[in-house]
Amino acid sequence: MTEETDFETYLYLSSNKFEIYLFDKKHIKNLFQETITFENDFKFGEFTELIKFLDKNIFKIEKLIGNFIKNIFLIIDYEGNFIIKLSDKKKIENKVNKESLKNTLIKLKNLINENYKNRTIMHVLLNNQLVYNNIENSLIENENINSRCLEVSFITISNDLIINLNKVLQEYQIKISKFIDGKYVKDYFKDNELELSLATHKLINGFNDNEVIIVPKNTENQGFFERFFNVFS
Repeated sequence: MTEETDFETYLYLSSNKFEIYLFDKKHIKNLFQETITFENDFKFGEFTELIKFLDKNIFKIEKLIGNFIKNIFLIIDYEGNFIIKLSDKKKIENKVNKESLKNTLIKLKNLINENYKNRTIMHVLLNNQLVYNNIENSLIENENINSRCLEVSFITISNDLIINLNKVLQEYQIKISKFIDGKYVKDYFKDNELELSLATHKLINGFNDNEVIIVPKNTENQGFFERFFNVFS
């Protein structure tokens, strides 16, 4: 029996294609991949075709590794996912530092949670920092400045879609480890011909220094910022 921790399972859903991957983390390659395409667009919310696809492939993967799939990464390429862009401009009384930037991020995240209660944040991306009317692509730290403007993008997904997809996967005793935006993955690696599984593996493990990783604390608190360093690449 192979330990499940040696592998990651990725499920990709779009309006015209499903893909599932079994990814070997040690050897950085796919051990299994299956794709199905549709002539008529798949409608998110109607999961008959998805259930057929999972019925066919979950058993194949579990037989291959001699173990049950307990967790899966879900990559959603869906126009219902959308980006909310916010910026925060503030006067700086003391030297700017990572702690002040972290507090700004927390404030912006709370604004999203308060005003978009029907959505969940998938990705937090730091766009740039405006200092002295110049756009800075590297962190301005420990400098005396009068003001700073931070621009942040939040990629979000509908809570209803999360609930429905969780219900589908629960029928297979599989927990969704993380929701990932498919367009974000493809756009980030648009100049590289990477397998979707490898590209996603890289991003969820911190490949993009401009993405702040959010890790759930508990069921009551949506999460905290696990990583706030190398703020701009």
